[in-house]
Amino acid sequence: MSEALHAFTTQVPEWRPRVKPIELAEATPEQLEALQVTPSNTKVSDYVLVLANDVETLKVRSPLFNAIMYGRGGLSRAERELGAVGASIVNRCIYCAAVHASRYNQLTKDETVIAKIFADGEEAELDERQAAILNFATRLSRAPSEARPEDMRRLRDAGLSEEEVLDLILSASLFGWANRLMHTLGDPIAKDGFDSGNGR
Repeated sequence: MSEALHAFTTQVPEWRPRVKPIELAEATPEQLEALQVTPSNTKVSDYVLVLANDVETLKVRSPLFNAIMYGRGGLSRAERELGAVGASIVNRCIYCAAVHASRYNQLTKDETVIAKIFADGEEAELDERQAAILNFATRLSRAPSEARPEDMRRLRDAGLSEEEVLDLILSASLFGWANRLMHTLGDPIAKDGFDSGNGR
């Protein structure tokens, strides 16, 4: 995972869709209903406006996303973001890695963990719990079969409960899907205007 980590950053790029987003002013009642269950209540992103082209999927996607990433109890918000970062690095999704790395930093008020991960990947010097979470998320994201019983034991030895392990599995798995959808539907564009590609 350590090669080409220089491509990752906490500076969230623009996202340029390849599929035309819907126009809110022209949205159908069904589209507006689906958009009301998205996390943002101030601005609807182009990504979500693209997803609104498929109302039935969006109506399922947003509550699922919210439940996995923002649900009460279980794994902390910050650690769910760490799972998302691990998955996004493996899948080379520059946009998602930036978004969720930034959220991790905001939640923890600590930028050193993400800086170490972006510099050294799985070899980053983290505390036992952070290292176990990152290790499991990246193994699961490369191939589910790579997450072995000893990795589960490492999570438990680091203090994660069964509920927290489940939340980590859901977070990493969610981004196995979300990263690929981002790659298919659009491209991250660096703030300076240069196309940063999909990190592949």
